[in-house]
Amino acid sequence: MIAKRKILFYTHGLTGGGAERVWALLASGFARDGHDVIFACDFEAGENRGFLDPAVRLVILGGRHLRTVRRLASLIRKTQPDVTFSAIGVSNLKHALAAAYVGRLSRAVQSYHGYYESEPQLLSRLGYLATPLTTRLFARSICVSDGLFAYLKGRFWPDPRRTICVYNPVKWGENAARGDVPRAPVVLAAGRLVDYKNFPFLVRAFARVATPGARLVILGEGPDRPTIEAEIARLGLAGRVTLAGYQNDPWPWYAQASCFALASASEAFGLVVVEAMAYGLPVVATDCAGPRQILEDGRYGALIAQGDEAAMAAAIDHALAEPGDAAARRRRALDFSVSVAVKRYAAVIEEIVAETGAPAIEAAPDRPREAR
Repeated sequence: MIAKRKILFYTHGLTGGGAERVWALLASGFARDGHDVIFACDFEAGENRGFLDPAVRLVILGGRHLRTVRRLASLIRKTQPDVTFSAIGVSNLKHALAAAYVGRLSRAVQSYHGYYESEPQLLSRLGYLATPLTTRLFARSICVSDGLFAYLKGRFWPDPRRTICVYNPVKWGENAARGDVPRAPVVLAAGRLVDYKNFPFLVRAFARVATPGARLVILGEGPDRPTIEAEIARLGLAGRVTLAGYQNDPWPWYAQASCFALASASEAFGLVVVEAMAYGLPVVATDCAGPRQILEDGRYGALIAQGDEAAMAAAIDHALAEPGDAAARRRRALDFSVSVAVKRYAAVIEEIVAETGAPAIEAAPDRPREAR
């Protein structure tokens, strides 16, 4: 038997980012385990809504920042969750204000999912600058990878007693379990089309790929689309590179690809790397903290020096010709399954409950779950 808890997850909205998906997956995992789960957002958004289980109660707070803080505080006071969680800089700040207002910072947890440099909004950057204070006020502060944890410690001086690392959960489609079949030489990439994802570099590297018939498909949308399109046109790759846009159901693309490439200049975790490994795909990634950890320093995939187009192209050619052990990559992906992450977050909740003396709502059966 495990204790049934009331848990509130908060972020700005279910937009197409990785952190928003992680929050939806965690909330859904807890709800499927019989916990009472509330998911609060500032506004309606649909990109990651499909990852939210119907058992999760979705609350749209609405309004601008100060009104959102007041409504979040009211929601926390009314529902009295055992623990509240927030993700992303500006949401962390608003969560801190709301929890402090109702006297529940001792049951509040913030989480870091990226780097200061990749946050364009002023309030999100203020969330990082406030780290020395907020990590001493929140019950816990979570980093989603060891690399991000080291970065935070080296630059923003978090409270070492309350700052921990818990890896992201990743979910993939059911067709990932099917047997390996011959595939066309399609190189897949995925992510928001923003500067630090470095898709123009990937396009330039792909122009050097020598494998006959190789194509590059990029899933995602964002402000850098015109820049990427210009690079495709400049290199005469219109027939070999496809910008497929944001995909609510990306799994068929993984199932049809032969290789996955990630070109980010920085990556705190890398959900798409785990998704690719779950499909058995060989991975070629630029060497940054998140992929390095997931790939265990190159054990499960190729790590390429930043900016080295020739090395990226050569690694893609090698992956297409010799894909290696797909079963080992699938086993590694299971380390980041939703069920594993829920257990780790549940342990954090129980620690906080023990510190604050919050009672369980009731007992819930500890039923096994499949890794998804």
